[in-house]
Parts: sequence; structure tokens; C-alpha cells
Amino acid sequence: MLSPKQFRYGFTNAVSDEEAKELYDRTAIPAPARPLFQAAFATLNPSAQTKVNTKNATRGPLLIVSGESDHTVPPVLAHAAAKKYRNSPAITELKSFPNRGHSLVIDHGWKEIADYSLAWLGKNGL
Repeated sequence: MLSPKQFRYGFTNAVSDEEAKELYDRTAIPAPARPLFQAAFATLNPSAQTKVNTKNATRGPLLIVSGESDHTVPPVLAHAAAKKYRNSPAITELKSFPNRGHSLVIDHGWKEIADYSLAWLGKNGL
């Protein structure tokens, strides 16, 4: 399990210390590391369980959200993920939120992300 210090760095670096502690107490749980390692090393393993067909033309629209201050999935990785989907005719968009970390969908600013996502879905006919 992540320590409060590790959680603060990886997930809640863009919120106050008080909110970081509250989020740690409410959401941090012991979990196996295997899924994280599978995802982290997927690009090195051609038969990885986490492999995605980024050229799938029949998938639904994909909105990739990113926090500009995210330490766990830095913006460069979000941009790289969006770039991987560029050869699919399906709708793909990257939205980066300034001054936000990895906790962007569970911290005090989650409504901004939800509102943007709902508007985006509506704009794309969903």
C-alpha cells in the first residue's frame, strides 16, 4: 500500500495538504501491484493483457483527460496515448486541465471534469 507521502506525490500533489490527507484516508487501499506492472510494461510485451487496438474504427468516441501537474501519468504520456489513436477514424480528443494532478476526478474540482465530459459527450452525439 502506498504511504501517505507516496500517495501525496503520485495522486494528490495539486491539492492542499488537508484535502490530500482526506483523499488518502477515503480512497487509498492495499492492492496488488501486478496490474500496474502489466500496464507499465505493456509496450514491451506484444501479447500483454492490457493491449489495445488503437486503430479500431468501430469503437465509440474517446476522451482522454489529463492533469497538467499529474506525476503518475504526466502530460507527455497522455499526449502520447492520444497520438497512438490518430490513425483511427473514431473520434479521439485530449483535454488537459491546468493545475490538476492525478486525483482530478475525485478531488474538489471533479465537477469541472464531469461538466466538461458531459458537454463533450453531447457534442459528439452521446
